[in-house]
Amino acid sequence: MPTTLSASDLPGLDLVHRGKVRDVYALDADTLLIVASDRLSAFDVVLPDPIPGKGEMLTRMSNFWFAQTAGLQRNHLTGRDVADVLPAGVDVDLYARRSVVAKRLTPVPVEAIARGYLIGSGWKDYQATGSLCGIALPPGLHQAERLPEPIFTPSTKAAVGAHDQNIAFDAMVEQVGGELAEQVRAATLAIYRFAADYAAARGILIADTKFEFGTDGDGTLYVMDEMLTPDSSRFWPVEHYAVGISPPSYDKQFVRDYLETLDWNKTAPGPHVPADVIAATSAKYAEALQRLAGIRLD
Repeated sequence: MPTTLSASDLPGLDLVHRGKVRDVYALDADTLLIVASDRLSAFDVVLPDPIPGKGEMLTRMSNFWFAQTAGLQRNHLTGRDVADVLPAGVDVDLYARRSVVAKRLTPVPVEAIARGYLIGSGWKDYQATGSLCGIALPPGLHQAERLPEPIFTPSTKAAVGAHDQNIAFDAMVEQVGGELAEQVRAATLAIYRFAADYAAARGILIADTKFEFGTDGDGTLYVMDEMLTPDSSRFWPVEHYAVGISPPSYDKQFVRDYLETLDWNKTAPGPHVPADVIAATSAKYAEALQRLAGIRLD
């Protein structure tokens, strides 16, 4: 069975960041150890109950996509074995499949989002303005409709407990510079187009996804963190897709649907989630991993 890890504990390593899901440790000046926990977040709040094996599933799916797209964009993986960098006495089996040794990069301070379908905040934006993050779209589009072309819509990177905000590309240029903004946009759309075609052939539509990018000391761009997982993407099964509705997705929708039934203001602390909701969510992650990457959990 998959291991369960709510929070990592690696004595002797310098914990530099504990995010919604990932714990990041400094190994040296050039490399990091990134551990994907089983923490569950919804509406940007970390909930008290983990999903067993979630961190392993996210890591294995990300690693699959990093390998598939290495020819399109450099990524943060070093190829070093996790077991070689863990402190003595640590249970290797607990960390090996949920961790990676990665290049230490300077993060680009925006979320890089590719959208291929009109859904979520994009649909709300379109209904109100006829555009999406300042990008004019054809009139008369419907919810979940495929866009004429994938579009790049950056957003702010919010701290834990805060909400990301969509921004126009010009605002991103002001923040990071024109050359870097153009590189990020081009890489985001190239990876998305490749992944969307690959996934569609396996019965999954990637409605939208977000990437994290970073640069090294020479200014070279890398895609990093996680990639094309149910946490960072909206995956729709082809057999349930229809225009005019919000199709079911391979992500935390079971959790979100349950939370919407509660009298909760969507701020910390989050409520407990029933075991059947956790199990259903875990099963959707596992199904996505198998359909896309051909990986079945033991």
